[in-house]
Amino acid sequence: MDKIHLYWKRVVNVLEPAGDWVALLPIRLLMAYEFGNAGLRKFRASETWWGDVPGWFEKSLVNFPFPIHLFSPGFNWFMVTWIEILGGIALVLGLFTRFWAFSLIIVTWVAILGVHWPDSYSSLAELWKGYAISDDGFGNYRIPLLFLAMLFPLVFRGAGKLSLDHLLAPYGGQGAIPRRLQISH
Repeated sequence: MDKIHLYWKRVVNVLEPAGDWVALLPIRLLMAYEFGNAGLRKFRASETWWGDVPGWFEKSLVNFPFPIHLFSPGFNWFMVTWIEILGGIALVLGLFTRFWAFSLIIVTWVAILGVHWPDSYSSLAELWKGYAISDDGFGNYRIPLLFLAMLFPLVFRGAGKLSLDHLLAPYGGQGAIPRRLQISH
């Protein structure tokens, strides 16, 4: 039993330092691809660089939470497009990761409430039917909810050592958190 324990300890001693470098990289790259791609699709759907708003987006604006629904459809379309594009680029680079992950959490939460959440439901069982990829009349919040789960570690842990945040940390803080706001250990 002691040999197994010692072997396990050796494995952990190798994995933990490697995890500081690469554990969050797959999440960053996946989220960068998904959000960057979504932003580019919105950008390409527009005739102009500030974005022509499609009808479905204007109609779903009434479901957006306060205060997002107070802004014009054009402003919301512009903001979500550029947050997704710039956030995707920043996540690839690991630059200001906490800021961009938090921004993408807000975008995703608004998308869940405005687009993916069911219009109505009468029970938790009916609401649970919305935990799906395709919308069969019950919503389809599964993918955005998984995105939220993947973005939270980036907010709380940052980008990891394989990032520009790590390289820039000696010059002013960790990611988007200024040095004066950091908690010292």
